[in-house]
Amino acid sequence: MGKKGMGILIGVATVSPTRALPVGARLVCADNTGAKELQIVSVTGYHGRRRRMPKAGVGDHIVASVKKGTPEFRKQIVRAIVIRQRKEYRRTDGMRIKFDDNAAALITPEGAPRGSEIKGPMAREAAERWPRVAGLASTVV
Repeated sequence: MGKKGMGILIGVATVSPTRALPVGARLVCADNTGAKELQIVSVTGYHGRRRRMPKAGVGDHIVASVKKGTPEFRKQIVRAIVIRQRKEYRRTDGMRIKFDDNAAALITPEGAPRGSEIKGPMAREAAERWPRVAGLASTVV
């Protein structure tokens, strides 16, 4: 039973990792598409507060600009999934997870991965939300 005024608690609590990547943050592109570095332009589905900068966390769908990579990829607006973040976040079992870098994997508008492999580990939270992308990851942590 929750605190007074919480209403009725229905269903299982979904894990929502700390959102640590604001708009403008630079991420490593972890797949083999040809993009090397991405900059977050917007966070899809983010409902914030007035004048608050949108932020993304592990498993979030973002729109990004390619800052470094092959000439045909540079300056393009792409969709991506955040698969790693440096900022520590807590899982429901109490374990705290953090990675060495902030990384994302490119996807198509339908949600299918654009690359054929993902370099480095992928967070389990992102893998649960995006199983098609998780199929390409070498390890899921």
